[in-house]
Parts: sequence; C-alpha cells; structure tokens
Amino acid sequence: MNQQKLRVEEYIHLRDAITIDGNVTDIGRMAILPATYIDSQRHKHEYARDTMTYVRSYGYPDLFITFTYNTAWSEIKEELSHGYSPEERHDVKDQVFRQILIKHIDIPTKSCIYGEVNCWMYLIEWQNRGLPHAHILIWLK
Repeated sequence: MNQQKLRVEEYIHLRDAITIDGNVTDIGRMAILPATYIDSQRHKHEYARDTMTYVRSYGYPDLFITFTYNTAWSEIKEELSHGYSPEERHDVKDQVFRQILIKHIDIPTKSCIYGEVNCWMYLIEWQNRGLPHAHILIWLK
C-alpha cells in the first residue's frame, strides 16, 4: 500500500542492479518489502537497531544462548505421520521448533535461575541445510 511513498532511489541494491545490468526494462517490477516481512533486509536492519538500543540502554548482554534444531526430538517424531521425515514436513518442524524454543526461553527469563531478567530478545536463523537455530540475548539486572 505504501510503495509510492517509499523513497526508492535510496535503496542501494536497486541502484546496483540498474548500474550492473544497465537495462532497466529487464529488472521487472520492484516491490520493496516492509520491515514487518520477516527475514527481509529492512526487518534485519530494524532488528539490529533495536538490539543496539538495548545495548545502549542496558549494556552488553549477560547471556548469549544458541539453540539449535534437532531432528531426533521425540516431539517431532510424535507429530509426523507414518513414512514422513522431518525434512518433508516443514510445517511440523517449524511449529515444534518454535514451541520448544519458547519453553527454553522461559527457563532463564521467567524462573530467574541466573538472576532477575531485565530484558531479552531472540533471532531465528536458518542454516545452509534449512534447519532453524536461534540466538538468544538476555540482560540481567
């Protein structure tokens, strides 16, 4: 809805595509993804700015936790129909990963086992094999 309001000339990747390709008619119709579209460049940039705001306000994070997907989780095997592997059912894989991730975020943040939590944030990324993993930052009081 806001494509006309966005200042397209400021986007370096679009400028580079025009410069390198030379033929603007071959580029096609460009659509700029909003920051609400997860994993877009604008979303990543906004998320990085949010992280820097946390660092500026609360200092460096006290805990950095990496959480990785495991194909052998019993929760995934229970949800799969007979004959399917986790790689064939991305919907099941992603839902189970998110549920387990939220449970594991709740352990240090809500149970206060490392101390009282000031704030926290996480980012989900996908490895080259298509498996998700998360980076969790936690600031303690």
